[in-house]
Amino acid sequence: QVQLVESGGGSVHDGGSLRLSCVASGYSLGDYCLAWFRQAHGKEREGVAAIGYYGSTYAADSVKGRFRISKDNANNTLYLQMNNLKPEDTAIYYCAAVRMTWVPRPLSIDTYNTWGQGTQVTVSS
Repeated sequence: QVQLVESGGGSVHDGGSLRLSCVASGYSLGDYCLAWFRQAHGKEREGVAAIGYYGSTYAADSVKGRFRISKDNANNTLYLQMNNLKPEDTAIYYCAAVRMTWVPRPLSIDTYNTWGQGTQVTVSS
C-alpha cells in the first residue's frame, strides 16, 4: 500500500500563492488516480482537484483558474499549485490515491482509499 506525506502548507495573505507537495512511498504514483481534498474547520471534506491515471485533470468550480494539479512520476510526487488564494481556501489539505486506471467520480471522497496526514493552509485577509 502506498503511503502519502504532504508538505508545503503555510500562512499567506489574500492573493498569495503556495505549492503543496505529496510524496509517495511504497508504490509508483504512476499506477494511481490521485487527488487533493480539503477540510475547513467545521465543514465536510471536499474534493479540490484530481488527476487521472493518464493525466486528465479535474477541478472544483471554486478553484478553477486558480489551482493546478500535476504529478511527477519520476519523483513520485503530486503537486497542487495554488494561486490567488482567498480566505475561504483556508483548510487542511489532504492528498489521496486509489490504484485504478479510471474512476467515475474523481472528486468524490468515496473514490480514494489512501490518504495523507494533511497540511494546513491559512489565508488571511
